[in-house]
Parts: sequence; structure tokens; C-alpha cells
Amino acid sequence: MKPMSDAKQSHRRCQFGGAVLLWLSMMTLGCAGPHLADTPNLFAESVDNPFRDVPAAWQSSTIDILYATDRKPLDSDGSQLRYGTERSHALAFGRCEIEVGKALSWSELVEASRTARRSRSLPLKVKTIEQSGIFPETRAHVIEEDGRWIEDPSYRAEIDAVTEGLHKQLTARLARTPRKDVFLFVHGFNNTFDDAAFRMATLWHYLGRIGVPVLYSWPAGQGGLLRGYTHDRESGEFTILHLKQFIKALASCPEVEKIHIIAHSRGTDVAMTALRELSLFYQGAELDTRHELKLGNVILAAPDLDLQVAVQRIAAERLLIIPERFTMYMTDDDKAIGMAQWLFMSIQRLGQMGESDLNEYQLEQLQKMNQLNLIRVNAKLDFLGHGYFISNPAVLSDLILILRDNRDPGVENGRPLRKTSGGFWILDEHYPVRSDDGL
Repeated sequence: MKPMSDAKQSHRRCQFGGAVLLWLSMMTLGCAGPHLADTPNLFAESVDNPFRDVPAAWQSSTIDILYATDRKPLDSDGSQLRYGTERSHALAFGRCEIEVGKALSWSELVEASRTARRSRSLPLKVKTIEQSGIFPETRAHVIEEDGRWIEDPSYRAEIDAVTEGLHKQLTARLARTPRKDVFLFVHGFNNTFDDAAFRMATLWHYLGRIGVPVLYSWPAGQGGLLRGYTHDRESGEFTILHLKQFIKALASCPEVEKIHIIAHSRGTDVAMTALRELSLFYQGAELDTRHELKLGNVILAAPDLDLQVAVQRIAAERLLIIPERFTMYMTDDDKAIGMAQWLFMSIQRLGQMGESDLNEYQLEQLQKMNQLNLIRVNAKLDFLGHGYFISNPAVLSDLILILRDNRDPGVENGRPLRKTSGGFWILDEHYPVRSDDGL
């Protein structure tokens, strides 16, 4: 990696000037909005109608997603299940229903979802949360047999029974869709359960409600100034065992053909650590990680990772070549990533990486790895510039082209990103309309 240029250092100092105000804003605003994201450019006033083939059972103003979480439930009067920010040693799963708008018909929702300038507001609300199953608590469930410590067979039987219940839910949902894929979202810092559910619901809705949407929600969103971040960071470490357990459970479902992982912010560290540990396990067993986990796309959006750490633990461990396609989105205008860089005294964070941060050898390797796509976002972002993978209509359009259509980048593939000499891809404000088309 190259030393940071003077211009880049100056840009960083400007970002940190309002650090306290920014951090307070993050505590106040959170990382997700309570409304359905703006219509992706791909669909706005377009003939592309992603809702044409939505199964009848899903044609409503509610969005039904599966979830898994190791958050503790909040105390309640029994009327509504809610999850908080405390940690649970048992991983639970179930369904979460999100309501879009108020008394909205399916046709009205479709029209609004294909309109750039809407005439109505589309608020999101958690309607119901139903827990369907819970895995046994994670402890050292071992017994001694013939002088060796082995996994307790009764503990394994409990896990298998709960996994079977999860598979039944997956199988029922997969039977409704021609795409036998799972879209697994791992949220980031300062997200409540509801925040993350809104984002997963939004993404799946704009994907045309194909496959099965699954939210993995870990105990983030504690709040507070710096201690809120440190709480979430350690909760991200706490959840790794459960995420590994859950990914393996999803992959072991015979009806699931592919699993796509979309991770955001601190969730990128959670997801990549889990994949790294799973990969090491499968390598030790001389098994192919991609095959065992059915990995299609792995997407890191606004990755809150130290670049040097990522080189050591992601690139050097060959995680970039495990899935069929590996995509990262980054931008200099992400103030939350800039704040994390200041807080941890990083030389560079992955979420703001550019060509100037890589040395000649790394750039050469990037050119050779066709399945790795590094995308620099050059579009108008909101104040924090951190949740752009959902909130920005151009970036959301690219996500859809990846996950729905399985397109590689390039004009010839229907994803008209501009490629730089260093191997990065540039995503502009009006994407996927090409700026050189004069449209």
C-alpha cells in the first residue's frame, strides 16, 4: 500500500473537523430511514417492471422476511415480540412482516415503486415478529469418551432438530419462487433490529421479491457516543459463532441452490470473519468452501474495515476468490467511514479505498481477478453518505443488476460502469444510463 497523498490527508482532516457533530448525528439518525428507499434509476419511468412475475401470495403492501438473531428479546406485555441490543447465547429465527405505506393496494405500491417522483409517502413499519425456533445455547457441549473429548450427541440432536425446522420454512418459501436462492443481509453499526429489517425488506422488494430474503441481526444499536461504537464492535465479535452456525444451516438445506451475502458497514467485518473461519475449517477438511456454502455473490457495502487488516485477513487468506463474485462499494464521501478512520487511527479504511492506496503489485493482481469488482461511487449521497447502497437510486440499481440478473460489470454485460486504468469501476449519479450517451 502507498502512503496517503497530501490531498487525501487534507480531505480526511476536513472530514474530521465536525467529528462530534457527525457522531451525534449518527446517534440521532441511526443508519436507516423509516421509508421505502427512492425508486432505483433502473426502474424509474422504465419499461423494466420487476414486479410483473411476483407470486400472487407476495403481491401485497407487506413484505415478509425470514430472520435470525442473537439479540435478547425485550420485556413486553406479551402483545408484540421485540428484540433489543443485549446479547443472547441462543440463536433464534422466525419471520418478520414489514408494512409499506398505509392501506396501500398492490397496484398502488407497484406504481410508486416505479416512479421517480412519488406523490405519496411510503413509511415502513414492523407489523409482526414471530419467533419460530431457537438453537440450544452455545456452550462447551462435550463429553469424554475413551479418553477423548467429543461433541455431546444429545446436543447435536438438538441442533439437527432446530435446523430441520428452519429447513421447513426455507423449503416452503422456495416453493413459491423460481429462484432457489437465499439473500442474506448482515447489517452494520448502530442498527436496531427494525432498522435492519427495513433494509432487507427494501432490497428484496426491489429485487422483484425473488428467492428468499433473510436478515441476520446481531446485537448492535446500543447508542451512546464512542461507547456505543465499542459496544457494537464487541457485539460483532460475539456473534461470529452464531453467524457461522446459521450460514451452515442455510447451506445444508437441499432446496437452496445459492446463498448471496450482502454486508454493510461493521457487518462486513462480522461477515468476513465468519467466512474466514468457515473457510479455514473446510480447507482443513480438504473441502471446497464455495461448494459447501453454495456461495454466489459476496457484497461488501461501505466496508468499515482497516485496509491493512483486510489485506492480511481477507486478501492473503484468499477469501476474495471463494465466492463466484466478490463486490465492494466505496466512496470518499462516506463520513461515517472517515470518522472510524480517525477513531482507530487507520492509515486507510476499506470503505474509502482508491487506486492510490494500492501498490503496483496489488493493482496488477486486481486486473487478474475477474471475479473481484471494486466499485467507486461518484454520486450524490445523503448527509452521512454511509447507507448509500440502499438510499442511492444509482447504487441500488447496480445491486439489482448483480443479484437479480447476475451481471458482470461492463457495458457489454448490461452494467455500464466505467473502468479505470487501475482496474476500479466508477458508478455515476445517473447510472445505469451512460453519461456518454447524452441521455
